[in-house]
Amino acid sequence: MERIKIAIVAGEASGDLLGSHLVAALRERLPQAEFVGIGGPKMIAAGVVSWFPLEKLSVRGYVEAIKSLPSILSIRRRLKCKLREWQPQLFIGVDAPDFNLGLERYLRRRGVATVHFASPSIWAWRGGRIHKIKRAVDHMLVLFPFEKPIYDQACIAATYVGHPLADTIPLETDLIVARDQLKLAHDAKFVALLPGSRQSELKLHADLFIQTALRLQALMPEVQFLAPLATKETRQLFEAALYRNNAQDLRLTILFGHAQAAMAAADCVLVASGTATLEAALLKRPMVITYRVPKLTAIIMRAQRYLPYVGLPNILAGRFVVPEFLQDQATPDNLAQAVQHWLEDKPAREALREAFQSMHLALRQNTAQRATDAIIGLLHARGQR
Repeated sequence: MERIKIAIVAGEASGDLLGSHLVAALRERLPQAEFVGIGGPKMIAAGVVSWFPLEKLSVRGYVEAIKSLPSILSIRRRLKCKLREWQPQLFIGVDAPDFNLGLERYLRRRGVATVHFASPSIWAWRGGRIHKIKRAVDHMLVLFPFEKPIYDQACIAATYVGHPLADTIPLETDLIVARDQLKLAHDAKFVALLPGSRQSELKLHADLFIQTALRLQALMPEVQFLAPLATKETRQLFEAALYRNNAQDLRLTILFGHAQAAMAAADCVLVASGTATLEAALLKRPMVITYRVPKLTAIIMRAQRYLPYVGLPNILAGRFVVPEFLQDQATPDNLAQAVQHWLEDKPAREALREAFQSMHLALRQNTAQRATDAIIGLLHARGQR
C-alpha cells in the first residue's frame, strides 16, 4: 500500500484538540499515513511528529502578534523549507489562519492538496479573507452549520462536519457525578472561573475575575469558586493576583487543569471568550462571557467586526442567550450581578438549557468521521489514494 505523507499545523490549544481527533480518525482509515508539522501534546500523542513548539504560534491580538512576528515568520520560513524537502501529498491547516493560509497558498501552487479545518470567523469580522481562502484552500471543513452557505456562494468546496466537542461531551451531564470527581460538596453553590489559558489572558483577566468573586461573595456568602488553571505559569499569575487583591479568604479551590470537570460541577461559569464558552454551552451551564484585550487591539477589532456578539453560544443562537461584558463594560460589579442573576433565576436557567440542548444536537455530527470522508474524497479525486 502506498505511503501517504500528510503535513498538519495547529496554532493553539483548541487547534491541538481538533487536530488530534482528526489525526486519530485518519490513521484508522489510512494506516500507512505519516503525519508531521506543528502540534501540541494531544496531536503528538495521536502520532504527529511536531517540528516546532505549538506555543510559539499561540498568540492572540494585533499588538501581541506584532511582538512575536519575527519568531513566527522564522518558523514559517523554516517550515516551508522542511515541507519542500519532505514533499507531502496533503497539507491540513488547523485554525491559525494568519499563519496557515499563506502556507497553504504556497503549497497549493506546488501541487499539494490543501485542507483547512475550521473556518476563520469571516462571518464575524474581516470578511475580505474569503478571497485569500479561495486562493489557498482546496477544501474547507466548517464546524458550524451557518458557515457552509458562505463557501458555497464563493464557489469554495466545503463540508459541514460539526464540532468534536459536541461528540465527546454527553448530551446530559450529571452535576453530582462531576462534584464527586472533584470531591466537592453536593449541596453548595459553585461558580467556575475560567480567565483563559494563555499567560497574556491571565495578565488582563486575573484581577477582574478575583474582584468579581469578592463582590459576588459579598452578595451571596454561600457561593464557592473553582479556578481550573492550565499551566504552572498561569497558576502563579492567578495566585499573585489573589495576594494583590487581599483575597486569601475567598472560598476558592484552584485546580490544575480539569476545566471541563469544573464547569460540569458548577452552577454558573464566568468565562473568557473562546472555545470554553462552547464547552460550557454543551455542558448546559449558564455563563457570563467577558474579555479584555489591549486598547489598540480592541480599536482595530471593533472597526472590522460585523456581529454584536463575540461568544460562540450567542453567535450560534443568532441572539444574546448569555450576557457578554467586553473591555470597559467588564467590571466586577457588572459581572457579579450577571452571575447572581443566573444563580437566582431558575426559569431563565431552564430556558437556557433548552437552547443549549438544541445547539448540542445540531453540532453533534461525528466530526472526525465526516472530516475524514471529505479528506479521503479529495485524495481520491487527485488520484493520490
